[in-house]
Amino acid sequence: MISAPQAKPSTFAGFRLKLLVAMMLVVSAVAAVALIFAQRSAAANAQRQFEREFSDRLASLHAVEDVRNGVLAERCRELALRPRIHAALEDNALDLLYPSARNELVDIMDEPSASAEPRAYALHTRFYRFLNGAGRVIAPPESRGVGNLSAEEEARLSLPRTPDRPETGYLWRQSSPGEPIDELIAMPIVSTETGEIIAAIVLGFRPVDLDSRPAEGIKSGLCVGGRLYLPALASGEKATVAAQVATAAAAHSEGSFAVQAGGALYRLFYKALNPGSLYPPACEVILYPLSPLLAIEQNLLWKYAFAAALLFVGALAASHLLSIRLSRPVEKLAVDSEENLTQRKRAEDALAFTSQELQRSARFSADASHQLKTPVTVLRAGLEELMAGEALSPAGREEISDLIHQTFRLTSIVEDLLLLSRLDAGRLSIAFSPVDLRALIEAGLDDLGTLPEESELKIETELPAALSVAGEKRYTALILQNLLENARKYNQPGGRIQIAAREEGDWVVLTIGNTGRGIPPSAREHIFERFHRGGVGEDLPGHGLGLNLAREMARIHGGELRLSQASESWTEFELRLRRSGASA
Repeated sequence: MISAPQAKPSTFAGFRLKLLVAMMLVVSAVAAVALIFAQRSAAANAQRQFEREFSDRLASLHAVEDVRNGVLAERCRELALRPRIHAALEDNALDLLYPSARNELVDIMDEPSASAEPRAYALHTRFYRFLNGAGRVIAPPESRGVGNLSAEEEARLSLPRTPDRPETGYLWRQSSPGEPIDELIAMPIVSTETGEIIAAIVLGFRPVDLDSRPAEGIKSGLCVGGRLYLPALASGEKATVAAQVATAAAAHSEGSFAVQAGGALYRLFYKALNPGSLYPPACEVILYPLSPLLAIEQNLLWKYAFAAALLFVGALAASHLLSIRLSRPVEKLAVDSEENLTQRKRAEDALAFTSQELQRSARFSADASHQLKTPVTVLRAGLEELMAGEALSPAGREEISDLIHQTFRLTSIVEDLLLLSRLDAGRLSIAFSPVDLRALIEAGLDDLGTLPEESELKIETELPAALSVAGEKRYTALILQNLLENARKYNQPGGRIQIAAREEGDWVVLTIGNTGRGIPPSAREHIFERFHRGGVGEDLPGHGLGLNLAREMARIHGGELRLSQASESWTEFELRLRRSGASA
């Protein structure tokens, strides 16, 4: 034994320092990642909470607006049914249309008093116009009583066709700079005689007060025809935000995204107000300030930074103590390293010697098996020639027949040993191709049916119509032959053999079970060993290589063979082979 020299103290001091640094780096990295994810999670939760509260407030506002819009629509529907308006349109007396309508609509054109509530004012129309059967505006003879509109504004009230349902839109008003947008409702007018749509009435209402939001810091506006009305934004920012809203609204009718406006960060919420309308699309735009959220995130960031500093100091102290304790065994390992290296060299030499012996044994087994084939064949030929003679007695002929049968068994053993030696030496290669497993099973059952038995066995099969595996046909047939022979040989008189197959993903699973004496628990872990027979098969012919050979052949195919069930009266083996066409 070679003793190692004593290690230098400086070596262990350097090792402890490296261990301390490594532990600190690992602990710091893990802590930093955990803190980053925790901070981001907390910030995301805070943002979701902010957005949830805002969405709840916004939903209540929209509910109120929906009630208002319903009242406006019902009022417009009543106006479209006024008899004087119908009479002027159906009699084609267009010169009497606006004078007749002025008397019918005088109640909604009244200017509100100074004490009127905004909500009541929102139910009064600021102007009205009629559209003919082609959707074009019927110009009033004068603007008195019908609301002032410029020629350009009046032209934008026209539609591509007369609407067949209420249409909602929004109109930019150059003539009213204080309130530049009016909400439009176009209501079709149906003839009482023919039931056809003959015209439409368009009424303009003041929109809901965009500056009366209950939440602090919220900025509201409208985006109509690519133009943004949002007094809180500077003129240079409106075009950019309007383009962003138009792009987002083209993909989704409502949503939100972050914008920078006036040096502050906002969450912009948009919602289409008139989807599918004949008028240009319009969106409600609301800017929700994120400064409170950013303040919370900044506060969380400082808290997590302080926690990280404390964690770093604690990790430094813990790492120092652990590095001292963990480095102590290294000194002993270093002292014993020379001895360990020597023992490793001896083990490698012994392993190389064992490998050479195994290779030599495999070559001997292969050579011996190959050399035995010729004398066995000569012996069988001599016995067959002797049996063909006429001078033999019946007893002698039967004895020679038994000897010939034994030569066949000896040939089978030699071939199995030769195949196993090729497997052990790694010289057996598989040429994979699709193999019809069902055809091989049926051929094996046909061969099994030709064997004489004292009592017939009942064979049950449950096989799919198509059953293809990847492998080499002769070796796959050898696996099935050994399993079927095992099920026949260890069965009971009048017993049963059950064969079933199914596909599980990339695998074909074949089970072969048989009645008969069960396998004792002590023997189950040895049944795949070579030349193992056990107490069950001592009185049956065989040489104990079939199951071992079958499992080795299954493994070289990339599959597996195992004992899946072993009760007192039932034994079942499960074979797994890769399905043809499945990826390896």
